[in-house]
Amino acid sequence: MPKITVLPHPDVCPEGAVINDAPEGTSVCRILLDNHIEIEHACELSCACTTCHVVIKEGFDSMEEASDDEEDLLDKAWGLTSLSRLSCQAIVADKDLVVEIPKYTINHAKENH
Repeated sequence: MPKITVLPHPDVCPEGAVINDAPEGTSVCRILLDNHIEIEHACELSCACTTCHVVIKEGFDSMEEASDDEEDLLDKAWGLTSLSRLSCQAIVADKDLVVEIPKYTINHAKENH
């Protein structure tokens, strides 16, 4: 099974993390959440927001291409790069991944509390 390396993020994963045996066919977001990395996911993994935006630093090409809906949402994400994905839509394939969680996210529900 592939490995996911999560780069350090000051709030979500300050020390970074390595997840060995990431199950193929599972979204990056689900794997992070299942391993106690509390990435934001305001739409509950339904591809309706950008809060779970990540940058796939290594292994990007091993995943299926983003759908048109995902691409449209990514256009609204903070810190968009050519290696950006919504982690709820980025499905682990057979290669190891290195994931960076951007410093900021656009989460209107959280901002309005």
